Amino acid sequence: MRVRLLALLLLSATAAAGAEELPLLVTVGEVTASRAILWVRSSDGAKVTVSWKRAAGGPQESRDLALSWGADRTGKLALSGLEPATRYRYRVERKNTRVDGEFVTAPAPGTPISVRFAWSADLGSHGKCRLTNGGYPIFRALAQYPVDFFLFLGDTIYADHVCAGPGFVPGSGFVAWTLPQFHAKHRYNRADPGVQDYFRRTPVYAIWDDHEVRNDFAGTVDPLMPVGLRAFLDYFPIEPPPGDADRLYRSFRWGDLVEVFILDTRQYRSANSQPDGPGKTMLGAAQKRWLVDGVGGSTATWKFVISSVSLSVPKGEPRDSWSNASSKGVPQEGSTGFAVERDHILRELRDRKVTNLVFLAADVHHAELIRHQPAPEWSFHELIAGPLSASPGRPRPLDQALNPRSIWALGGADNFGEVAVSTSSLTVRIIDADGRVRYSHTMGPEP
Repeated sequence: MRVRLLALLLLSATAAAGAEELPLLVTVGEVTASRAILWVRSSDGAKVTVSWKRAAGGPQESRDLALSWGADRTGKLALSGLEPATRYRYRVERKNTRVDGEFVTAPAPGTPISVRFAWSADLGSHGKCRLTNGGYPIFRALAQYPVDFFLFLGDTIYADHVCAGPGFVPGSGFVAWTLPQFHAKHRYNRADPGVQDYFRRTPVYAIWDDHEVRNDFAGTVDPLMPVGLRAFLDYFPIEPPPGDADRLYRSFRWGDLVEVFILDTRQYRSANSQPDGPGKTMLGAAQKRWLVDGVGGSTATWKFVISSVSLSVPKGEPRDSWSNASSKGVPQEGSTGFAVERDHILRELRDRKVTNLVFLAADVHHAELIRHQPAPEWSFHELIAGPLSASPGRPRPLDQALNPRSIWALGGADNFGEVAVSTSSLTVRIIDADGRVRYSHTMGPEP
């Protein structure tokens, strides 16, 4: 067994070492009304120079950024003192290499400016990694629909999948076990030209799901969780708060109309195999209280909660999503979901009279728009999109405990969702990898 494991590690290390190298990789993200985070990787680890200014003109600022070899020659720079609702252009330079990009800052709180954003997940599973002829095609479709920001809802890599063979760009033909191998998986996806073009010009807010470590993992019991978390933080422009270096859950405001609450559904979760009940948690006590207080106290018109796993689609055995319903959607006593915690959160939000609540989810590899009405006087929506490039899924019966109504569903196609919010309405569209709008639905805000 030891010889076999050593052989596998040596094989995967060789595959990782053969991954494509580009001089500069750049991603912009975590944009607020006054700052943005710029993430950079240089293939030789040399420091880079970053300059930025308003697109409309004005003074330019410039800083040097030292990169970390321990973080796979990556680094992050906070661009601060920015003006709200303003487009900025930036440039990253290293020796004779230069990369340009841009982004728009959020409106100031209290400003009712329309916003448009996209969301999806699941990039590069077995048999669906980068094509030698075209890479990840869906990012060309994403580029056809300019948005203010992109929400990446997990499975940003498939660390536990081998993806190799004719027709695929080499560099993902291994299962990740070590930090360099997890880095290589992230680098493989980030180096795709379509991904790079999009992430340089569209602010990204990313959260992980299971395949950043391995299928259906629970962080409290999985020994690989710390290394997967380290690689994820090394490769996305996320800055955890001081004193909590591993924290991924966070929120941001986009003017008066939208507030987004991003959940970490992996790091604090109980083992999936544990029977559902009051002692089982997906979020942990601190994150759960943060969510209820944040959403319950939000003054934004629309409150979006980002859950990498679905509230209502049963998945896996033991259950990996919130639902503990059967494959026919019937709630089951003693099942292994997380429905007790889910329903407690929903009751608290209902008791606080939260309106215009929308959960965005992914993970199930199909798109679906759902209206839940767990109580006669209270309802909310769950919008599901994906995959970006992964094995196709299909719609299935929804958890009857939420009294769901499926408005529309799509299986068997790579896709992303787009949300446009104005003072009078919210419109959601599901768009496929060819750039075709497959469905559009508009709803108005409750008073």
